[in-house]
Amino acid sequence: MVATLHVASRKGLLTFVPDGGGWRLDRTAFLGDPVTAVLPDGRDGALYAALNLGHFGVKLHRSDDGGTTWTELPAPAFPPADGGGDGQDGPSVSLIWTLAAGGTDRPGEIWAGTLPGGLFRSPDRGAGWSLVDGLWNRPERAEWFGGGYDLPGIHSICIDPRDSGRITVGVSCGGVWISDDGGTEWRLGGTGLRAAYMPPERAGDRGIQDPHRLVQCATAPDTVWCQHHNGIFRSADRGDTFTEITAAQPSAFGFAVAVHPRDPQTAWFVPAVKDECRVPVDGRLVVSRTRNGGASFDVLAGGLPQATTFDLVYRHALDVDADGRSLAMGTTTGNLWVADGGGERWTAVSTHLPPINQVAWAP
Repeated sequence: MVATLHVASRKGLLTFVPDGGGWRLDRTAFLGDPVTAVLPDGRDGALYAALNLGHFGVKLHRSDDGGTTWTELPAPAFPPADGGGDGQDGPSVSLIWTLAAGGTDRPGEIWAGTLPGGLFRSPDRGAGWSLVDGLWNRPERAEWFGGGYDLPGIHSICIDPRDSGRITVGVSCGGVWISDDGGTEWRLGGTGLRAAYMPPERAGDRGIQDPHRLVQCATAPDTVWCQHHNGIFRSADRGDTFTEITAAQPSAFGFAVAVHPRDPQTAWFVPAVKDECRVPVDGRLVVSRTRNGGASFDVLAGGLPQATTFDLVYRHALDVDADGRSLAMGTTTGNLWVADGGGERWTAVSTHLPPINQVAWAP
């Protein structure tokens, strides 16, 4: 099992390491502050943490020693609406929802997805940021709207490891967007997704879809799995088209999805009751896994609570490590589990943490 697990929580960044067959909290950072995203960058060993300090705004930090010390960086920010002045008339970043590393051919490149639906790029390890105008200026953005938040947001950024200029992003609620040239030009993907929350004649409109999370297989990046508000979908063409998966049990609703890094047919989900409830089905916390591209699913419950549980797993709070065997899962009720062997048996690391926004294995 990998050695380090980073947990972004409502009360700080928590780092766990193995200890005598169990796990121990090795260090904390930003104690008491909401950490909304964390990125361990396997290219140079840097660790990034995004914070949301409410009245004091969003913040971004980088550590080059595994989280012992931190350097504050400028956070992504929208330019002034008129291209000048003090920027008060333009939108403000209210949340850094996700961070993603660029390709190995572009060292130092970092991407950020924000509310209200901005995609930002840094070429220099977060020292400076620019808004990706090609996506922000698309006329379709006028129809984007919020899902879980009041504002639309970008929560999924998939960089093709074969060509770092090929990018797929997910917007809630604005659909799936694809660029082939590093973010200059964008096209709307997502054919085959359906929005049951819209009038029937608009259910297939690609620009108002709510993909809760997109993940791509590291060694077969044309395969993209989508946990959508209205089901589970899989794409074989980087997100241009999707096929709905109907065999999922005990439900096809959820927020998180993880895909095996070497087997595009294997993916994990955390099912729940949709819409008003958003709790585990029948009060049982389980993980569903497919190993055949969605034709069938295993329901994995070993070690997880099976009665009167209210745990929900956010979009980024399920992660699989680089060997495809070790998984981690954190919940809104502050429970943290890990599993080896592809999720067959889960072990509680802690059951008294703050609400968890993200878990991330260090590469």
